Amino acid sequence: METILAIPGLLLASVAEHAVERDMTHLMTQYILQLAVIMLAARMGGFLVKRYLNGPAALGELAAGMAIGPCALGAWHIPGWGALFPPVAGIFPVSTELYALATLASIVLLFLSGLETDLRVFLHYSVAGIVVGTGGLLASFFLGAWCALLFNVADSLMDPSALFMGAMATATSVSLPARILSEKRKMASPEGVTILAAAVFDDVLGIIALAIIVGMSKTMASGAVMDWGKISVVAVKSIGFWLILMAAGLLLAKHIARVLKLLRSPNTIAAICFGLALLLAGISEMAGLAMIIGAYIMGLSLSGTDLVYELQEQLQGVYDFIIPVFFCVMGMLVNFAAMKGLIFFGLVYTVMCIISKVAGCGIPALFMKFTPRGAFRVGAGMVPRAEVTLIVAGIGLSAGYIGPNLFGVAVMMAMLTTVAAPPMILSAFRGGSGVRGEETAQEQELSTAVLTFPSADMAEFICARITRAFRNEEFFVHMLDSDVPTYQIRKEDMAFSIVQDDVHITISMPLQYEHVGRLIVLEEVLALKDLLDSAKDMQSPDQMGTDLVSNLFV
Repeated sequence: METILAIPGLLLASVAEHAVERDMTHLMTQYILQLAVIMLAARMGGFLVKRYLNGPAALGELAAGMAIGPCALGAWHIPGWGALFPPVAGIFPVSTELYALATLASIVLLFLSGLETDLRVFLHYSVAGIVVGTGGLLASFFLGAWCALLFNVADSLMDPSALFMGAMATATSVSLPARILSEKRKMASPEGVTILAAAVFDDVLGIIALAIIVGMSKTMASGAVMDWGKISVVAVKSIGFWLILMAAGLLLAKHIARVLKLLRSPNTIAAICFGLALLLAGISEMAGLAMIIGAYIMGLSLSGTDLVYELQEQLQGVYDFIIPVFFCVMGMLVNFAAMKGLIFFGLVYTVMCIISKVAGCGIPALFMKFTPRGAFRVGAGMVPRAEVTLIVAGIGLSAGYIGPNLFGVAVMMAMLTTVAAPPMILSAFRGGSGVRGEETAQEQELSTAVLTFPSADMAEFICARITRAFRNEEFFVHMLDSDVPTYQIRKEDMAFSIVQDDVHITISMPLQYEHVGRLIVLEEVLALKDLLDSAKDMQSPDQMGTDLVSNLFV
């Protein structure tokens, strides 16, 4: 009798279990389909913008996300299935799984950004970088925060919304101006080197500022009233944590690299280093800071080791997959309905962000031996925002410090500054010298060498050999995100650029260091000549095969 009575309960449990399995299968199927649509839309958007608008792929990826997001086409009902990207209740319009993937992408992005930072150049241009970078950071932060007050989206300068509107205005995207400068052979000019150095300092100072702002926002969210004493305590804690992690990373990086090289497996080394970046990101979040701070510190610490090139090469595939997804998901977070009434505010905020960089970086540049023309070039090169701005906006949105309306304004600003920057930079670099004094003006003149080869494969092979030769001479080689392979090569105050376009390799060198670049390239060409000469002395493949067969039967 008891067994009979237990049967309905067992049947209900079995039905519930099967329902859970079906529900889980449905959720996983939907997640896979979402990733498929995101990847296809992001790639196609990036391709179309690069091919037909000659703009950065990130713009197309952002636009694609805005188009397929839950607040646009993604909410459309598919017969027999439902919405592919159903709106989620709460702050985020996308699912937790998609935002988690975007968070992972932000860690990858900042880890690789840290790896791409050349500490020696960072320190060599510390004076110009700190002066220009600090000027741009302060001007953009206060103008961004003031704009929030002006339009009544924040109650005071200490309001978390105002703090994050200021923080989102500070970050500079270095990849876009670097690509333009390289294509125009201005990478090694005084303005070009100053832009790159200032952008690095801008990122470092911006991340430290973000740490302070997150700490202040969490303190105020707990109900405490902020005064200058508490602000000082939060700032000391945030900067102290940064310095401790940074010092520990720099001291231990070479020891970590030496131990990892014993593994003799590039894949394992890259996986462990990225695991350390994730660990440091988690520790940063537990300490009350942002995850990207730990990831950037880990990358910056390893940038001084000889693992940099191997790590960049091993993680390139991860970068190519996950970064378009990141920009697309960021675009999907834009809530068009929430932005009603804030379009004008977004335009004013964008204009303020442009003015703050042009003036904030340009005015200090006037005191660094630049003419007004050169100062404008430096300021224009610092205008574009992209990835870090979106990451900061995502942090503010996830913590509830800004709403979907202000997040949309941040996306608008990032897109408009990225569109406005290329014509500004190109027009700024027209004309003569931007540096005071004839001697300095002559130093910025570049020598260009163009090598032509019978095939693109051979040009690619030679280009790889030349960049490796520069690395062997302790130069820092960084491949830019460009349509054609473009390399930025730096060591102390020497800066070269190499562009491999089909069968041509173009090498741009400062006149005063032309002999260094030509010597390195000449040594590599002579080494290749010896290699080809030795190859001529080898037996033909047919003869080698005959000799092998005869040796087997001796």
